[in-house]
Amino acid sequence: MRILVTGGTGYIGSHTCVELAQRGHEVCIVDNLSNSSERVLDHLQHLMGFRPEFHRMDVRAPELADLLIGKRIDAVLHFAALKAVGESVREPLLYFNNNVTGTLALLRAMRTAKVCNLVFSSSATVYGDANRSPIDESAPLKAINPYGRTKLMMEEMIGDLSAAWPDFNAALLRYFNPVGAHPSGYLGEDPRGVPNNLMPYIAQVAVGRREALQVFGDDYPTDDGTGVRDYLHVMDLARAHVDAIDYLQRQRKGLVVNLGTGRGYSVREVAAAFARASGRRIPLSIAPRRDGDVAVYFASTALANRLLGWTAEYDLDRMCRDTWRWQSMYPDGYAGSRWPRPRTAAAVPEREGARELPAPAPRLSPGPDTRRRSEPVSTLVVATGFSRV
Repeated sequence: MRILVTGGTGYIGSHTCVELAQRGHEVCIVDNLSNSSERVLDHLQHLMGFRPEFHRMDVRAPELADLLIGKRIDAVLHFAALKAVGESVREPLLYFNNNVTGTLALLRAMRTAKVCNLVFSSSATVYGDANRSPIDESAPLKAINPYGRTKLMMEEMIGDLSAAWPDFNAALLRYFNPVGAHPSGYLGEDPRGVPNNLMPYIAQVAVGRREALQVFGDDYPTDDGTGVRDYLHVMDLARAHVDAIDYLQRQRKGLVVNLGTGRGYSVREVAAAFARASGRRIPLSIAPRRDGDVAVYFASTALANRLLGWTAEYDLDRMCRDTWRWQSMYPDGYAGSRWPRPRTAAAVPEREGARELPAPAPRLSPGPDTRRRSEPVSTLVVATGFSRV
């Protein structure tokens, strides 16, 4: 299939491009590079064996429909969005304009071009501060910050279009905390400024860019007093997105599923695992709790297991090892990338409780309902993949 990947030079999008190529899909990337680097394309070329087609374009650009038509796109993977919760609180209009308006423009372009398959990169933030875990797809949707509300609004727009356009099928993937890096070390998370997420912050402490890990609260009712979260390796997440494309092509109907490991790790556990992986000390600095944080937050993945046949394969130790490989090879992120590099510069580790990823390959060639369409998104049920809102 010919797949358009919006936000394809970003963290999750870039890893998913590698997975798409390895599964025989053609990849076309659209990204405005507002929070990513064009140097990612060099790294993708190294891993994929060819340079993916790239268009520096905002999804709100009127030319997007022409691109979809001209490239005969079969499906869209939509990652393009701003994603920092704190920034969304300070700049809510920026987030609504970029995320919601961008998705509206994408959907309009898809309708014009008659591209009927969409995999949407959603988020567990749509559940807000849910106080019960594991969290399944029937949990109330009550986003508590502008970022989460943009994701929820984007989901509702997609659901409404699914009801109005009988040929349109969408997979909404609500994932928890993506971490890790490509096992080769050639792709990873490269946040701009102070990292918003735990793992890249720890990695920067380990590499010497930051002095200590700030831990918000050590008096939660958990085993070690720190918050517990569900962390998911980015390669497991990439695989789920490609599995969702296969599902849409096979089943011709939409779904909404959670993606996670189905278990939680505390902040102290993650820090200890990273110290083992890196051989570096991770100093901790205890700070007061943040408003809205809950003690335990992890996913139920039963629906993804059943509908996609997907389950997370990488454990916490592997997440930390892969993150450290990326961070130690590129301590300054993509800004420190110098190409070309020899293919033997970084060996991919052998299988460690997860499937092996093949070595960089020559150019790959592409491989060859019962939902109640008239109902609004609020009545689409979990049994068909959509959850009540």
